[in-house]
Amino acid sequence: MNSRQITLNVNSRAHQLELDPSTPLLHVLRNDLQFKSPKYGCGSELCGACAVLVDGVAVPTCQLPVERVAGLEITTLEGLADGDEPHPLQEAFIEEQAAQCGFCSAGMIMAAQGLLKRVRYPTDGDIQAALANNLCRCGVYDRVRRAIKLRTGRLEAPICQVIDAPIADAEPEPSSPSLHDYPRIDDWLALNADGSLTVFSGKVELGQGIATALAQIAADELDIRLERIRVVMADTERTPNEGGTTGSRSLETSGQALRIASASARDHLLSLAYEQLDSLTPAQDLLVEDGAISDPISGRSVDYWTLQAGKRFNKLAQPRATKRASAYQLVGQSAKRLDLIGKFSGGESYVQDMAPPGMLHARVLRPPGYHARLLDFDREAIARLPGVLHIAQDGQFIALVAEREEQAMAAVEMARAHTTWQFTRQLPPSHAIYRDLRGKPAQSNLIVDGVAIDAPIPPRSAVDAAHQTLRASYRRPFQMHASLGPSAALALWQDGRLTVWSHTQAAFTLRGALAQVLGLEEASIRVIHREGAGCYGHNGADDVALDAALAARDLPGQPVMLKWSRWDEHAWEPYGSAMLLELQASLSDEGRIIDWNHDVWSYGHSTRPSSAGETSGLLAARHLARPFAEQPASPMPGYHSGAHRNADPIYAFSSKRVVRHAAADSPLRVSALRSLGAYANIFAIESFMDELAAACNADPLEFRLRHLDDERARDTLAAAADAAGWAGKDASKTSDEGWGMALAQYKNLQAYCAIIVKLHVDRQSGGIGLREVVIAADAGQAVNPDGLSNQLEGGFVQAASWTLFEAVSFDQHAIKSVDWQSYPILPVSAAPRIQTVILNRPGSPWLGAGEAAQNPAPAAIANAVCDAVGIRLRDLPFRPDKVLAALA
Repeated sequence: MNSRQITLNVNSRAHQLELDPSTPLLHVLRNDLQFKSPKYGCGSELCGACAVLVDGVAVPTCQLPVERVAGLEITTLEGLADGDEPHPLQEAFIEEQAAQCGFCSAGMIMAAQGLLKRVRYPTDGDIQAALANNLCRCGVYDRVRRAIKLRTGRLEAPICQVIDAPIADAEPEPSSPSLHDYPRIDDWLALNADGSLTVFSGKVELGQGIATALAQIAADELDIRLERIRVVMADTERTPNEGGTTGSRSLETSGQALRIASASARDHLLSLAYEQLDSLTPAQDLLVEDGAISDPISGRSVDYWTLQAGKRFNKLAQPRATKRASAYQLVGQSAKRLDLIGKFSGGESYVQDMAPPGMLHARVLRPPGYHARLLDFDREAIARLPGVLHIAQDGQFIALVAEREEQAMAAVEMARAHTTWQFTRQLPPSHAIYRDLRGKPAQSNLIVDGVAIDAPIPPRSAVDAAHQTLRASYRRPFQMHASLGPSAALALWQDGRLTVWSHTQAAFTLRGALAQVLGLEEASIRVIHREGAGCYGHNGADDVALDAALAARDLPGQPVMLKWSRWDEHAWEPYGSAMLLELQASLSDEGRIIDWNHDVWSYGHSTRPSSAGETSGLLAARHLARPFAEQPASPMPGYHSGAHRNADPIYAFSSKRVVRHAAADSPLRVSALRSLGAYANIFAIESFMDELAAACNADPLEFRLRHLDDERARDTLAAAADAAGWAGKDASKTSDEGWGMALAQYKNLQAYCAIIVKLHVDRQSGGIGLREVVIAADAGQAVNPDGLSNQLEGGFVQAASWTLFEAVSFDQHAIKSVDWQSYPILPVSAAPRIQTVILNRPGSPWLGAGEAAQNPAPAAIANAVCDAVGIRLRDLPFRPDKVLAALA
């Protein structure tokens, strides 16, 4: 390495560094100077996550040689603030809660600050141009725009309207399956000597704001300030094992358990205070304010921490102690997320930011494609590459460990010239994925009330007495999680034990899967959740944990950080399954659906790693000298699981037949992608509902209402229509503008969501321009309405990206969608204005909402396109070439 002394002026301070002048500035800022706010997202200047200001101009740093900026003024996110006071732009982002996972936030804020240095009052067009190279996978573009406007003093109207709509007698006694195995108060919370409260949850923060919602629940039940709460999530030595953070069930399980435990703790503390104070007032009537308990008659008082700090409760949690909804002070109110201040100001927020003393950096030398096998590996030549300290090899798993991050990255690229691979099989033609799916042997099951059963499957046939029968097919390709930040994990072997810090969604499950592959007892492995870039599903987080453990195995006592590259993430993560859906329905003379048929063909929807059997769902396990067979994506039989999630319509049809055809042997690696099969099933159902409405000349809203018996579904649909002005849409539409609606209840069990989209179709380019979106949702009692709104907004934007842009491409050997050019996602210029309407149901059970808006989105878009230009799009994604072909 040709090092020389370079002076960098960062955040108004000069730093003298001895390093290779070609080193990318990003790695110097993060690893040498410990400014963690710029992030590695793609390494090719396409995502904006690594942006900083150089002489006041926002520039990417992932490829920028450090010698190019010597002597210039560099400002990172950490340098915007004035001491402990946040910069006004950071305050605006906090006010608008303009993040979900937040991995993109630093780059967004720096791009915005660069814009504001040039333009005092930027227009929306100015903002779009300034953020053109900044991507957000969570879908908060509109909030970012609002935050920038707020910084210039232009406050916009609230985007979230909350309508209280209580249901009579809707306060059942709370319960949670998590309390079955963890019934004690001490499993869920602890009062600390410093006046804080720690709550423990087996769920994890993915950017959905669940940590803040859990804190609100505990604070409300205990009558303490939210600022006192510390949340510990998914640590296999500290928290309950609540399985994975999946299916939008965190509030239903962890939230209810914590609610009951907190209420029980308050009840117990009141009893202690009654004795301590020699109270003249019954225990249940003592007053509590921020943890201070007082007797209104005697005036004596004591606080929770004097009574209990550092002690165990040794009590069972009892549901009877919980508050009524009318007593809530924090639950039901929008609260600022506890984690966003750190993400908007820099510091160690993600697993990628961790840097314990002596940490080494590793990268995997991965096969070029699924079916490539290692023929030759020049170990001696690779060992001589600059910076390589250790080569971890087990079969064809090869990881290079170096002292510096950029050395590990460069070494892997150079090592490819010293490695020979041979392809043993070919992938099928990518243009034939649906023919391949439809033609494979499949396990077919009838779906009855959302459950796959073993019963004879009746044939699909039209009703003789029908006025007309319609048929349609819909298609969804393989699609990616494509997290903005590639997967990463930190591993440490010490004293015969392994500790892994991971952004896994299932820490306890990962522990078992690691134990299986590594031949260890589970008790000798600790998995600690640390946040990563948002993905909402099973991406590479678990795989990289095994990679890190294998890379660190020969280096006891030395922590090893292993990060995937953008190519690793795109080419090797598990994808959402391709799906083919065939629908048929018959209409009566009166325009009612009298027969409904829904057939769905799909590969499996989960290969989350387990420790059962001889297979493994972890990627590196199949590449070891003693390889594990790949864990199959088996069909899921349970209630609204996998491919048949939301295949059973929410509408009241007199006759319906729903069949799932589960094909095996997917040509691409697949697993759980946000909402599993619901996205494609609702796309098909809600598109077909519009087609049926058109066939009988009915308004799409009226047609849906005539088939809906569920009053909460009707209320949600009506709320969206009212907010959007559906009744006057025909008078307000411009040329080639269309309105479309769609409705779903996630898993026919959780949150209701109705979406209305207003868009424009460009007949010359084939482009679809989203303009305005209204989302109405009923998720029961809203814990944090703004947080719920943020999830609905982000769910729609991510689904819109799938709908308009995303499909995995591959050739006979390998995945070709390996970066943000070959796998484009929705940019800020394509993001619509979004308005949400929350039907708050005080006292009603919490209904999971993290995936609610994902599923009506594609049909709402397709229906709006048909309304605009009269074409029916059934083949996802709706790229311009398909639109032009349909128009032609």
